[in-house]
Amino acid sequence: MPRATGTKRAILDAALELAATRGITGTTMDDVAELAHVAKGSLYYNFSSKDKLFEALLEEGVGSLSDSLRAARDGLHGSEALVALIAVLLDLIESNAGLAKLMAAEIFRTDRAWQKTLFALRHEALAVFAEAIAEARPATAAAGTSGLMASSVFGAVLMAGLEWLVFDPDRDRDEVSAAILESLSGGLLA
Repeated sequence: MPRATGTKRAILDAALELAATRGITGTTMDDVAELAHVAKGSLYYNFSSKDKLFEALLEEGVGSLSDSLRAARDGLHGSEALVALIAVLLDLIESNAGLAKLMAAEIFRTDRAWQKTLFALRHEALAVFAEAIAEARPATAAAGTSGLMASSVFGAVLMAGLEWLVFDPDRDRDEVSAAILESLSGGLLA
């Protein structure tokens, strides 16, 4: 999905800012229109409902995430690819904390109109991790666990990234990445 511009961009940015602080349920279309400095008619012209607005926001954000993950992995394999994927995911979380908060809040919601879209996009992003994991540990592919491991890694990075930004923002990203890699490599249980 191409990145929106103009009025649509202002609306999506306002919706993200509000949802990151209030949650989707606490965000009204009136609030979005006010923060975006657009008339309600313009808001509804671009997005026929609140559900359509947040579906578009999540589709754009998670789609962009998948594209960035694929680009980071390009030409890399196995453990080397995993290190790059973790670094780029932390960079994306840092550059768009609002979207990361929204994803963390919405990823397991099953009662949302956009759940089918989010599930497909989530699967696409996790597949990039799963491929790298299967290359690093071929037995995981044979056992059918590389997808579950991908979800574990993605979730760990997402939550550690948010923890870093909220509670320890002065820490260097490379330190955060190293801590995640140490815990994932068995450092906690060794």
